[in-house]
Formats: sequence, structure tokens, C-alpha cells
Amino acid sequence: MLALLEALSLRPQEWRHGYDLMKETPLLSGTLYPLLMRMTDQGLVEAEWREPAQPGRPARHAYRLTAAGLALARTPQEDERPLGLRSSPA
Repeated sequence: MLALLEALSLRPQEWRHGYDLMKETPLLSGTLYPLLMRMTDQGLVEAEWREPAQPGRPARHAYRLTAAGLALARTPQEDERPLGLRSSPA
């Protein structure tokens, strides 16, 4: 999920297609699309059907981060925090 958050946060206002996200991340379609659906259900990503740019092509889903998703993407991850701020294992 972190790779997907990072890819989406590079251009947070831009609608992105799954195929483009697959090219930018190490995620394959069997991982990417279920992850996008879960993130949409959690309110981190919004999705909409986009009409094709070329006639005769099918409509496709496009995705972008919500404000909550962008906030999560900008939150330092555990391994990026200074040692004194990391949580200790339980």
C-alpha cells in the first residue's frame, strides 16, 4: 500500500488509471486493483468512471487520493522516523 500511496501522492489532484499505477509501482493487477478497492472503501482514494479519450475505447476507472489519503501518504512511516520517535515492539 505504501508504494501505491507514494505514486498517487506525486500528483494528488490528478486522476490516474490503474495501468499507469502498475507501471509506476511494483504492484501487479491482482494486487493493485483489490488494494485500490479497499482504499476506496476506507476513504483514502476516490474512484470514478472516465469516458475514453478516443472513440471506440471502453470507459475506465480513474483514481486519486482523498484528503485523508494524502494526509496518510504525507505521514512519516515508522522506519523513516528518528529512532527516538519510533514505537517500541510490544
